[in-house]
Amino acid sequence: MDSCCQTADEKPATLNKCPVCHQKGRSVQLITLKALLQPTALGTIHPESSYVFCSNSSCEVVYFSDMQTYDKDTLKVSVFQKDDELDVPVCYCFGWTRKGIIQAIQENQQPTDHIREQVQANRCGCEVNNPQGACCLGNVTTFIRNLDKS
Repeated sequence: MDSCCQTADEKPATLNKCPVCHQKGRSVQLITLKALLQPTALGTIHPESSYVFCSNSSCEVVYFSDMQTYDKDTLKVSVFQKDDELDVPVCYCFGWTRKGIIQAIQENQQPTDHIREQVQANRCGCEVNNPQGACCLGNVTTFIRNLDKS
């Protein structure tokens, strides 16, 4: 399995803008959908299609292709970009929630150091754990940066 924090060879998406919010999305591997869709939704995927992740927080769509969409209610996990609760993971592989990151920062710890160590040790599985199908470190860094601004 390729490292989750490296760009994988993906099928080019035939549709790269969400059909609901019209925001440009990011291609995801089929393995991400297979790992994170609920069984009823999993039974409707078209393996030959290319899927795209919609990160727009105000849009209900998480994945889309030229044939279908999957809303956040069809996933097994809450989606960081679409759910602002404190217990939602920012880092899905190592269990860093917003609440856990806030607590760690207050205790002068650096969650990004822990995550980087785990990634370097080839322990991450973002392609099957993170709904965006890619490394979460950017999300964690941005979340921490935004904490510093508040």
